[in-house]
Order: sequence, then structure tokens, then C-alpha cells
Amino acid sequence: MIVRVWRGRALPADADGYERHFRTEVLPELERLDGFRGASLLRRAADGVVELVAITHFDSLASVRCFAGDDYERAVVAPAARALLLDFDERVAHYEDVLVD
Repeated sequence: MIVRVWRGRALPADADGYERHFRTEVLPELERLDGFRGASLLRRAADGVVELVAITHFDSLASVRCFAGDDYERAVVAPAARALLLDFDERVAHYEDVLVD
């Protein structure tokens, strides 16, 4: 199992909009992919902004590439999402989940 982790930050007034975007745009796109196994969107308020962490699970790096393309470590952030974010990771971290229960 491959875990893809991405972080972004939004103003409190825009965080709900990003969450809506993730639910209505990102998740449906991911759910159409073979090898996608689930997602979480974490959020926390800190220092006047909201930190967002998207965690997605895939069967393999080949499955990740179906979503992100050949440069699979590049963040996939649609223009509508960019408009809601103060900043975000341009590169994404991938981890091998060695303890799947």
C-alpha cells in the first residue's frame, strides 16, 4: 500500500470551501481509479490559518501515476483549489504502509 501525503494552508474563511472541493471534485475523480483505496482530509487551526492534510491510499505507485501522471511527486491542485489556498506543498510525499491492519 502506498500512502500519498500533501499539505496546504487556507484562511479560516476558505477552509470549508477547500473541504467542499475535496469532497465534490477530488474524491469522485480518485474513486474512478483502479487501485485507489481511500482518503482522509485532516484539518487544524493554527496561528490564524487552517492547515489541511490530504492522505490518500493506493495499491501501488502505478496507481498513483494514474492520478498524478509520470511526475507523480508533483502535487495535483486544480485552479479552483489554488484560489482557496494561501500556500501548499508543490511536491507530495509517498510512504509505503508496512503495517496495514
